[in-house]
Amino acid sequence: MTPDRTKRNCLAVILAAGESMRMKSSQSKVLHPVGNRPMIAHVVDALAKAGISDIALVLGRDADKVEAAAKNAAVTSSVHIQTERLGTAHAVLAARAAIAKGYDDVLVVFGDTPLITKTPLIAARDGLAAGADVVVIGFETADPTGYGRLLIENGELLAIREHKDASDAERAITYCNGGLMAIDGRKALDLIDRIGNSNAKGEYYLTDIVEIVRAEGGRAIAVETPEEELTGCNTRAELAVIERLWQQRRRHEMMIDGVSMTAPETVFLSYDTVIGRDVTIEPNVVFGPGVTIESGTVIHSFSHIEGAHVAADAEIGPYARLRPGANLGEGAKVGNFCEVKKAEIGAGAKVNHLTYIGDAVIGAKTNIGAGTITCNYDGINKHITHIGANAFVGSNSSLVAPVSIGNGAYVASGSVVTEDVPDDAVAFGRARQENKPGRAAIIRARNQALKDAKTKAAE
Repeated sequence: MTPDRTKRNCLAVILAAGESMRMKSSQSKVLHPVGNRPMIAHVVDALAKAGISDIALVLGRDADKVEAAAKNAAVTSSVHIQTERLGTAHAVLAARAAIAKGYDDVLVVFGDTPLITKTPLIAARDGLAAGADVVVIGFETADPTGYGRLLIENGELLAIREHKDASDAERAITYCNGGLMAIDGRKALDLIDRIGNSNAKGEYYLTDIVEIVRAEGGRAIAVETPEEELTGCNTRAELAVIERLWQQRRRHEMMIDGVSMTAPETVFLSYDTVIGRDVTIEPNVVFGPGVTIESGTVIHSFSHIEGAHVAADAEIGPYARLRPGANLGEGAKVGNFCEVKKAEIGAGAKVNHLTYIGDAVIGAKTNIGAGTITCNYDGINKHITHIGANAFVGSNSSLVAPVSIGNGAYVASGSVVTEDVPDDAVAFGRARQENKPGRAAIIRARNQALKDAKTKAAE
């Protein structure tokens, strides 16, 4: 009969109390973002997807901020402060009160492994359900230097041998310890309490639990996951590697789901980016948090989008910027060197080039000419510009909010509009042109004389 993991409860202990000294940062390393989300939030999300709802956070530096970053509606968490740094087993015991509540499974993970997925976490728990006392999550690597080796015989994990203690034959092993571990919850505290610190550093290593279990006739096994998932972070350089790996994974997922990317390595996504099928993304596009792009949209090169919703079949860029609150209707277009912020762009409306639209509502099929700006800020307050459907705003116009332009209205190019424009009206908000015959020659002569005088003075 196949063991049923779903009938067992589980506590996940997340170790996140490190001082992060090698990051040379003013904040805990687990707060550093990957895909615009704190590292630890990725770990909690993986645990939630694995069906684990109880989490013990072992924290130190920036505890309040880390706790806030780890909040997830799918889990219940408790906080445990580790005041001394005496090894991984010592860190786990900081959560003694949570472990002592009694769980079938105890899962130990790290807060700086944001690439972990639910798959190895489930596999580790399945190993416990099948009768193992300890399950270690390991990985195969081409270069095992520095990693603890997993010594396997007949499917059993005999020990974890640290690199410095390994024989030449053991160093040839490429199956390595990833640090994550599942322990039988009924035995966890007793086993961890037995771990000693008779080593060069005088620390309590959780890896010693394997030999303790076997000495008592218990069973330890290992489950394998790709090396990438266990990538940890201690420096800014390693953080950049993790970001690259995360972006590669997320791009691949999107392309498999029907998104086209011309040069995927130049597209940067956020953890919550949602992109529909048949969307085309050209090179050098950046998505900040809070973006949804519906199907059929084309995003041209060098566009930056954050906090925006784009309906189906829209067109963005090149060199467009959509800031938080931008909401584009179906078939709308925001073209090159345009910025849209906190504005509704109606279905089929066009904001083609060199334009700023902020704090505005633009109706369907309206055309906004080049160089137009909504003057939304008076130095203290922001004001709204309302533009109706099927309106036409000529190039180089300034719309001084609060102001409304009616359905079907025209605004003449170069206008400064300070009063409402009724439906189907034409607004001229500029000075009358006046021509001065022959005046240009006089101006040129005057300017040349000034230049000649400056040149002579310089001599």
